[in-house]
Parts: sequence; structure tokens; C-alpha cells
Amino acid sequence: MRWLLLILLILPALEIGVFIWAGGIIGPWWVVGLILLTGVVGVAIAKQQGTETLRRARITMSHGHAPTEQIMDGICIFIGGVFLFTPGFITDIVGFLLVLPWSRIPFKNNLRKFINRIINKNTIIYRRW
Repeated sequence: MRWLLLILLILPALEIGVFIWAGGIIGPWWVVGLILLTGVVGVAIAKQQGTETLRRARITMSHGHAPTEQIMDGICIFIGGVFLFTPGFITDIVGFLLVLPWSRIPFKNNLRKFINRIINKNTIIYRRW
């Protein structure tokens, strides 16, 4: 919880600093244009990747398997889409890393380790019916 509070305080300050720095180099209107462009392109990519992940999950379930990999992809795509929707260059970079399939792999591995750690601490109780 402390990490979340720290991120919520530091990230906006960093984003404002990057806006000012980039505005001094390329001009304020180009910064606004880049923010809008990365937001629109990022959300379009997130929508396309989300639809593709849903299609793969349906195929996996139709073969009688649990769509665990697709669920991990969906979590990453959702978080990446939220980051892309928020204005800022730092959040856009993180959002693109979470949305693009080839750069999502390290995040999925860390998410898998985090979930396993929570399960091993008995924070989450998983029971088979």
C-alpha cells in the first residue's frame, strides 16, 4: 500500500517534469499532439490485443482447457490500456510495454510469481470443486 501511495505522489511530478522538458525542446503544441496521438494509437492497439486475447481464450476453452495464459494477457492489456489512457509520456511507455505482445512477457512472469507467492502465503485459498 505504501508503494501505491508513493507512486501516486511521484509519478505526476515526473510527468509534469517531462512535459516541461519536452515542451522546451519541441514546443508545447507538439507535446499536446503527441499526448493525444499516443493515447489514440495506444487505446486502438489495446482494443485489438484484447479482442485477439478473448478469441484465443474462447478457442482454449472450447478445447476444454483453462485459459490461464489468456487471463494473464488480459490483465496486462487492461493495465496497459489504463496507462495509455492517462496523459503522460512515462505512463504511455509503460502502457505500450504492457499492451504489445512481445514486451508483455516479463510482466506476465512477474505477475505469475506474485500470484504464486500470495497463494503460498495462504492469502488466496484455491479449492477445486
